[in-house]
Amino acid sequence: MLKKTLAALAIGSALLSANVMAADYVVDTTGQHAFVNFKISHLGYSYITGTFKTMDGKFSFDAAKPEDSKIEFNVNPASVFTNNAERDKHVSSKDFLKVADFPKATFVSTSVKATGKNAAGKDTADVTGDLTIAGVTKPVVIKATFLGEGKDPWGGYRAGFEGTTSIKRSDFGKMMDLGPQSDAVDLYVSFEGIKAK
Repeated sequence: MLKKTLAALAIGSALLSANVMAADYVVDTTGQHAFVNFKISHLGYSYITGTFKTMDGKFSFDAAKPEDSKIEFNVNPASVFTNNAERDKHVSSKDFLKVADFPKATFVSTSVKATGKNAAGKDTADVTGDLTIAGVTKPVVIKATFLGEGKDPWGGYRAGFEGTTSIKRSDFGKMMDLGPQSDAVDLYVSFEGIKAK
């Protein structure tokens, strides 16, 4: 009986420890350690690159069990910046992002699958989730890399990631036609999260 009790306590302790290891993080937008950048062909002659200045997000992560990770990201599409004020205004208009009607773009993960390590020895994963832009939601897969985790100089604990994916503008509602060469948009995200206390 004593052996069974001790065994049950040991198993319970192990399960509790496993659950405790998973941690919740808030994306560090206060220190601006979060970026959502994009690149799109301009008529097939050059590329326009840009970023979104305003966003927030949160995620749950345990390096030992990456498949249990979850992430939510919110972007204010009106904060688009392409280094040209008139173009930014146009991108925000009804021709493209329709920010007056849809003031938020979101990504919510639905699954995480570890895929090994990259050439630099960093852990990688496919993060599948629902991306919503201009009121249209489509599934996407982000090729993600875990960059590292640890204490920061201000008494906090951080974890950082980067990821890439490519989407089609035509999948997210009717937008101004710029030709087939300008349908694909490459997205790059990089962010740090601060562990919730």
